[in-house]
Amino acid sequence: MKAYLVLDLTVNDFGGFRKYITEIPAFIAKHSGRYIVQGVQPMTIEGDWKPERLVIIEFPERGKAEAFLGDPEIQDLFKVRHDTTTSRLVLADGCT
Repeated sequence: MKAYLVLDLTVNDFGGFRKYITEIPAFIAKHSGRYIVQGVQPMTIEGDWKPERLVIIEFPERGKAEAFLGDPEIQDLFKVRHDTTTSRLVLADGCT
């Protein structure tokens, strides 16, 4: 079953964040993931959720997404995201 990482983030330091957005695609591909949404200024339809940027990454299975999140080679890059953004990240399973 496919799994999805959903990332809602606000960039606080775009200069620093540039390193993350330049390097992260290779790690996503390494774990068989692919971007399905890279939205700047998504439109809120209902509720008070107003993400500045919304990213959804699809993985072929939950284990691949978990391996991506736990990859020791990527932890420094995650720190860059933590230091340059305010972000919320969830992992969700797809439907069969």
